[in-house]
Amino acid sequence: MMERWFKTLLPLVVLLAFVMLMTSDWYWKIPRGPHNDVAMHIEQVRTAVLAEDWQEAEEAWRQLDAAWRFMITRLQFSVERDEIRGLTLSLARLRGALQAADRSGALVELAAAEEHWHDLGK
Repeated sequence: MMERWFKTLLPLVVLLAFVMLMTSDWYWKIPRGPHNDVAMHIEQVRTAVLAEDWQEAEEAWRQLDAAWRFMITRLQFSVERDEIRGLTLSLARLRGALQAADRSGALVELAAAEEHWHDLGK
């Protein structure tokens, strides 16, 4: 009798665990500190770009990239790979715009990165 319950319950528990993992992107996006707050770092880069402080913008971009790389490991099982790749590419293009001191290009890529971040997992 106990073995039958175990054989029935175990697959259900495993299935439930996988469903919870796959739909938990909202939980994993919550920053656990300033070192992995992607939205805050996007705003810091935007502030530096608007002030045309390119050195500060590149430093803020490095922090943003580090925060994003940290978040990828948390989000990789609950978010589609294309969504992760989209934000990664936006950040790469943003870095190029910052190196070229291209204000309009940087603002465009910041808007794209912010949109990717908000839509992640939807």
